[in-house]
Amino acid sequence: MELVGEKVRQVMSWVVISTVLTVAIVPSCPVTEAKKCSFPAIFNFGDSNSDTGGLSAAFGQVPTPNGITFFHTPAGRYSDGRLIIDFLAQNLGLPYLSAYLESVGSNFSNGANFATAGSTIRPQNKTLSQSGYSPISLDVQLVEYSDFKAKSILIRKKGGVFKKLLPKEEYFSKALYTFDIGHNDITAGYNLDMTTEQVKAYIPNVLDQFSNVIRSVYKEGGRSFWIHNVGPIGCLAYMLDRYPVSAAETDNFGCAKPFNEVSQYFNHNLNETIVQLREELPKATIIYVDVYTVKYNLISNAQKYGFDENSVVACCGDGGKYNFNNHARCGATKIVNGEKIVIAKSCKDPSVKIIWDGIHFTEAANEWIFEQIANGEFSDPPISLKSTSLKIACRGNVSSYHY
Repeated sequence: MELVGEKVRQVMSWVVISTVLTVAIVPSCPVTEAKKCSFPAIFNFGDSNSDTGGLSAAFGQVPTPNGITFFHTPAGRYSDGRLIIDFLAQNLGLPYLSAYLESVGSNFSNGANFATAGSTIRPQNKTLSQSGYSPISLDVQLVEYSDFKAKSILIRKKGGVFKKLLPKEEYFSKALYTFDIGHNDITAGYNLDMTTEQVKAYIPNVLDQFSNVIRSVYKEGGRSFWIHNVGPIGCLAYMLDRYPVSAAETDNFGCAKPFNEVSQYFNHNLNETIVQLREELPKATIIYVDVYTVKYNLISNAQKYGFDENSVVACCGDGGKYNFNNHARCGATKIVNGEKIVIAKSCKDPSVKIIWDGIHFTEAANEWIFEQIANGEFSDPPISLKSTSLKIACRGNVSSYHY
């Protein structure tokens, strides 16, 4: 856990800087102008951790019982309810993001979501049906964003009903750009029977491609970036069930240490990548959010925070040690006496479970995680969402402060 310790030391070193920045920022923004001091839009890029309906729009709706807690129906999210991106939007006073690929009933006036479940940073060489990974990798999401921006500006100028459903041109420079992706790039290697060292070997290339996307968004006018690192994949039933490890390689909470070490390796390199990007992109504010530490803390202290002690066991599944079956995931059905029934069902109370379906988190866990990261305690630099938005809006279209 040396990398986590290093991260803690970095966070502590930023505390003084954060305090100074907050003091310097707030006086320049009168209380009466508080409404102006917020992000007017969010543009999100990612995978299933932040997909609000992209994959469902393209390949079919995520099945019930997904969505049962909050939406009371499947809502394109791989969870029983809301995701971290939903709580983030809510925190900023914005509506939940519509998926870019959802053509029915969408309102993009306050941003768009380009994430799809199964997305990777580095494009895969197999189809969705062959590999389980989305063809809408991060480079494709960038193309969608560029096209969306160009068409939004053009169509708004024409007026009419669509003017109300698309973001204003200035929103693209004032928006918050969020990224939550990389988990599938790690698991893709294991799915190809690679060793841990082989997986680590290609991570620098993955992050090079990630950097290119950040640079491209910057060239398009994006200035405020909120980037999540990857979570502890060794605590997910998806990995524990498919790639069993020995007892010696399992920690006290049931997580596979080798897989978590790869997540930490990825995050260490991601952090270094972001440090370099800050130097290259002087007008950008790039926040690195350590969700790994938050998620691992939750899993390793489940009861302390009011969750079930079996923290790596899924709520929705089809039985087994982790209540996970890769061939019958949450919502899977079969025909019994001519009738279709759900065999991978939800547990009785998702609010006390951390893991929803063996891969994703429950709404209760997502809300808890968001509450930890919103105030900047696990960010580098440790600036909260609200503080960052004050800085951006009060300084105009483009932030001139960088780290």
